[in-house]
Amino acid sequence: MFKLKRIYDPPKPSDGYRILVDRIWPRGMSKQKAQVDLWLKEIAPSGALRKWFAHDPERWTEFQKRYRHELQTQSALTNEIKLLEKKHRTITLIYSARDERHNQAVALLSYLKRRS
Repeated sequence: MFKLKRIYDPPKPSDGYRILVDRIWPRGMSKQKAQVDLWLKEIAPSGALRKWFAHDPERWTEFQKRYRHELQTQSALTNEIKLLEKKHRTITLIYSARDERHNQAVALLSYLKRRS
């Protein structure tokens, strides 16, 4: 089972295994406070794609398409997440974006579900 959560929300035991999927460490968040089990920054969108998207909801559809293309070249990383899901049962994808509907964690979750 996959969940999504902002890194600024308090961690809970029900989060299971917590994976930060941002390329850049979130501002103002200590590693101790974040309680992240794995920082998988390589799975985040490329710097160029992240800058192009700029969290603009009008670019969301195209962002998802471009990010899916990037993810297809990173099958080892997506396979690692799927293996961690089997091992830990609950995986929470952690992100720092303010927009809870238009961010890379939402797009990544959609991609992982399609691969199942």
